[in-house]
Amino acid sequence: MLGENIKSNVSIALDTLRANKLRSGLTILGVVIGVSTVMMMAAIVQGIKEQIVRTIEIAGPTTFYVLKANSSTPVNPDRLPKWIRVRPDLSDAEARRIAELPEISYAAIWGQTVGRLEYKGERTQNLSINGADDRFVEIQGGDLVQGRWFTRPEVMSGAPVVVLEENAARKVFGAESMIDKQVKVASVPMTVIGIYQKAGNIFEPPGQAIGVIMPYQTLDHQFTLDKTNAVFIPVKPRKGVPAADAQEAVTIALREMRGLRPADKNNFDLITQDQILDTFNKITGVFFLVMIVLSSVGLMVGGIGVMAIMMVSVSNRTREIGIRKAVGATQKEILLQFLVEAATLTGIGGLVGILVGLTLGRLVTMFMNIDAGVPVLLTVIAVTVSVGIGIVFGMIPARRAAKLDPIEALRYE
Repeated sequence: MLGENIKSNVSIALDTLRANKLRSGLTILGVVIGVSTVMMMAAIVQGIKEQIVRTIEIAGPTTFYVLKANSSTPVNPDRLPKWIRVRPDLSDAEARRIAELPEISYAAIWGQTVGRLEYKGERTQNLSINGADDRFVEIQGGDLVQGRWFTRPEVMSGAPVVVLEENAARKVFGAESMIDKQVKVASVPMTVIGIYQKAGNIFEPPGQAIGVIMPYQTLDHQFTLDKTNAVFIPVKPRKGVPAADAQEAVTIALREMRGLRPADKNNFDLITQDQILDTFNKITGVFFLVMIVLSSVGLMVGGIGVMAIMMVSVSNRTREIGIRKAVGATQKEILLQFLVEAATLTGIGGLVGILVGLTLGRLVTMFMNIDAGVPVLLTVIAVTVSVGIGIVFGMIPARRAAKLDPIEALRYE
């Protein structure tokens, strides 16, 4: 019986919406804006998080990084706080010392800057220029699809050779053969020796996708590096060595090289994959919270709109309510009718908002080269919340309708 009542009330609600298209559409719009904002941000955040987790899986969950200073946000290299300014820069000698430790499988100094690729007048947007070595794929994943990686002499001497990311290379070379060609990297001439195909799940910020890999010494000699924010040492423990043991060995080795006494604090930082993910979660958590607060304003506006349209609906349908009560409809049935109508209104807004939000989120993540899934749990929550808003804000007009005196309602013109 209850199911039939609800079905009948939903049909009445849809007829009412069709009869008042503009008014209903404007009311639904507030719900759509609120829900779509939340869904878009959820799709983007979930997509980025999944990419970072996959990248961590490529590098290995025990891989960690040595940094000059670990700050949740990049610091201005021209205005460093004193606690960072007094710290020495990371060096290639320190990376080699770490690599020699029995607990360590791999360590090398890496750096990063940005610049454009240029060849015969064709130019790319700013790309990430990475300084590393021939074991780059162990940390970042991907494959060498043409040519070769750097030789040990090229790595040590800082030779002007580069491996280009496949998509970036195609933008400037087209279908032309690339190997052994001269290309300008941030206006510096370099020889292409290989083509790299990045891993499909690697996380990259938009506008700074991996474009070039060169020996670190080349990067250090030919470009201006931010030694505080953009130079680090990736460290991969040997198989079977716990990450904590490897980190302790690295800490001891660096303290010895830097001449630190037992009472001195470390003048370097170690950051693990878990810390990277935790930092990301904190940043996106705050961002997501702000988006929810902003979108809740839209939901509130939508809820107030629902209440307003339902109040008008009650006034316009006073005689209808009186007739229903005269033929035996109870207050509970009248209350249910208007609550279902309000929930239908916001439920439609919620469903449209979900579709719009997921579509926009998908477009943004495609632009960012991120493979984002559908946040199923949040989708269910969004529908529930939107329907709940209709019930909450529809309660006042529904109660008003339910309490109408049937005789007075029949007299209403």
